Amino acid sequence: MTNWLSRFILLTGVFTFSCIHFAQAQLTDLAKLEYSFIPSSKSEDQYTRLRASLNFPIRIKDKDYLIVGGEYNRIILNLEDEYPFNTNEIKTLHIIDFSLGYTFKCKNDWRLGLNINPRIASTLTTSITGNDLFLNGGIFAIKDRTSATDIDRPYRLVLGLTYNTTAGLPFPLPFVSYYRRVNKNWSFNLGVPKSNLKYFFDEKSMLQVFAALDGYFANIQQPFDVNGQLVDNISLSLAVAGVGYEYCFTKHLVAYTYLGYTFRLNNVLRNGDRDEIFGLNELNAFYLRSGIKFKI
Repeated sequence: MTNWLSRFILLTGVFTFSCIHFAQAQLTDLAKLEYSFIPSSKSEDQYTRLRASLNFPIRIKDKDYLIVGGEYNRIILNLEDEYPFNTNEIKTLHIIDFSLGYTFKCKNDWRLGLNINPRIASTLTTSITGNDLFLNGGIFAIKDRTSATDIDRPYRLVLGLTYNTTAGLPFPLPFVSYYRRVNKNWSFNLGVPKSNLKYFFDEKSMLQVFAALDGYFANIQQPFDVNGQLVDNISLSLAVAGVGYEYCFTKHLVAYTYLGYTFRLNNVLRNGDRDEIFGLNELNAFYLRSGIKFKI
């Protein structure tokens, strides 16, 4: 059961984050800069991620858009504890996403969207090979009534199917997200990889409690031996809960900070079949994510 749960968190965390910008943001997040940090408990190890993304919507018709975008993640693993291998081989990971999506308006406030997301996920210590390349994608149906003036509690529902080659499964997985603005002060979002309950001090300042999944999967270009077994891949899966704060400097410029604690953290070295070979520090720890984004 533990191994199954670890795989589920890894798949859903990595998998749905690949499509979340297209499905939930729905043309709103144009640019983002973000910093994440997890200091390992009872250890000198640290996990740092720097993220930058850019999306450019191109109007094809009145309400139809082609979305071209990209995202870069630089993951820095400061492994200061004693390990039975050279930690320099996995000190820095690079995850580069290219995104091409198309969304069009349907009847009754529904919108359909398709997204294809080629990915490079690797240590990039040598030339790019086929093992560094992955493919994500999805198809979504979105009913967005968040701007409606004829209902008391605006909402957004996203239903979809997503596919990811890092999942190791030959079939799509379902995606569901439901957002509801309850009243002037409260809203909630239920879904994966993130659910939250948000309180609005006003339309510029808001506080939330959240639970979320996150993670990555990357190829190690120079495999190494650990206890007689060859390591080819590295993955991180985590589940975290905490509080967050957002502040809107303008209608389009938003700063945010999330503070939390992981209740599941699994950082693992894997072989070519993606079986677990060696677990890095897996003690739960504090979690920080902060950034700024520009949205429509």
